[in-house]
Amino acid sequence: MATYHAVIIGGGGTGGAVAHDLIRRGLKVTLVERGEVTSGTTGRHHGLLHSGARYAVKDKESAVECIEENMILRRIAPGSFELNDGLFVALTDEEVAYSSEFIEACQECGIPVRRLSAEEVLRREPNVNPQVKLGVQVPDATMDAMRMPLRFFATAKQGGASIRTYAEVIGFVKHGNAVSAVRVRDHTTNKETEIGGDIFINAAGAWSGKIGDMVGVEVPIRPSPGVMLAVRGRLSNMVINRLHESGDADIVVPQRALTVIGTSSWVVEDPDNLGLPRDHIDMMIKYGSEMVPAVRTAEFRAAWSAARPLIGQRGADTGRELSRTFKCFDHIDEGVEGFVTITGGKATTLRGMAEATIRRHLSALVEAGVVIRRDSPNGKRYCRRGAGGQVAQAYGFDLSPLVARAAEFARMAETVRAEALALRVTRERVTLLRRDCVKLIQALEAVEGAPGAAEPLRARY
Repeated sequence: MATYHAVIIGGGGTGGAVAHDLIRRGLKVTLVERGEVTSGTTGRHHGLLHSGARYAVKDKESAVECIEENMILRRIAPGSFELNDGLFVALTDEEVAYSSEFIEACQECGIPVRRLSAEEVLRREPNVNPQVKLGVQVPDATMDAMRMPLRFFATAKQGGASIRTYAEVIGFVKHGNAVSAVRVRDHTTNKETEIGGDIFINAAGAWSGKIGDMVGVEVPIRPSPGVMLAVRGRLSNMVINRLHESGDADIVVPQRALTVIGTSSWVVEDPDNLGLPRDHIDMMIKYGSEMVPAVRTAEFRAAWSAARPLIGQRGADTGRELSRTFKCFDHIDEGVEGFVTITGGKATTLRGMAEATIRRHLSALVEAGVVIRRDSPNGKRYCRRGAGGQVAQAYGFDLSPLVARAAEFARMAETVRAEALALRVTRERVTLLRRDCVKLIQALEAVEGAPGAAEPLRARY
């Protein structure tokens, strides 16, 4: 039975993918989310499975991440996507000139592209602006924003993960420099509890900075909201993109019987206070209709905003200058052990983000000498057996150092348990002493005939 306990904070796509990965590796997993799963940014994006083409010119790292994960997700999550491709359209001479740089950048990032004439574009997508000059086809796809993450949550739960919704993190408990428990408030019962664990993974997306503040570490995240607009009617079959550097209102995404136009970008300090600027909604209609004129006359369905978790220090104005890549932060260099953050990225890269987080910690075990990595010629993990079926040669992670030091680790664990027990007993004694102090103060007030006079002093206990 798994005993190493990982506690994940955040029930969006990244948290679900991390839970899925850890359960498959045999760990005990608890995930806490202050609302319902996928109720934050994950459930509010436009539903685009990125090919990476949008970032190929200016943000190659993100572009490569997107195309790699795009191909993996198509393979491991069939049925989650509409494989309708994407179409970048050039409407001006400047955009035609930009197409050469765009195509070359896509090819450098491994993104398949196909150049289309204006006639081919209009034959495939008759609702595109008839003034289109050319198009570039890429392997974008569309999805229901929640469907893919829910597959990860389902496998995690089937594997034994405890997924606690409406459980909001309100603080952490430290044992020395190590985080030992997370304090949560259950909004269904209004009760507060502590959840102990061995590793705490901050996967709270745009809220990861707030979680980091509770622990006393810095998470360089900038919440960057964007407005999206949905209109009735499926105005295109492919995802329509404007063929220029990524900007506002330059994506038209077909979603079943709706069309979603997105998005804008600005930065905020509080991801719970985004707003829905009217001029941004108007911008969606104006620029979206330049690509697909029918957007202007389509029936309004809804408008909303969602906060991207972009990595970057304070000082960004619009969020466009911030990378869409993801990062994993181990906060041990800030003096805090047992707490890591995985943030940034996109819905397309959620699986890769989870894998990168686990790989980082496997590397830490290798560096500590707890396990040995034995690399194979092709980078895969496998073994060769002899004629009698015995293992003759194996590649992967060698756990023999862990076995050899088992007694040492058992003694260390016993010491930690004893220290935790002593701490718990001390806390109980302190609680009783504080209660006695309050009673003494109340008794003194009664003797002096001045009830409430020592309220400031009593409040300290």
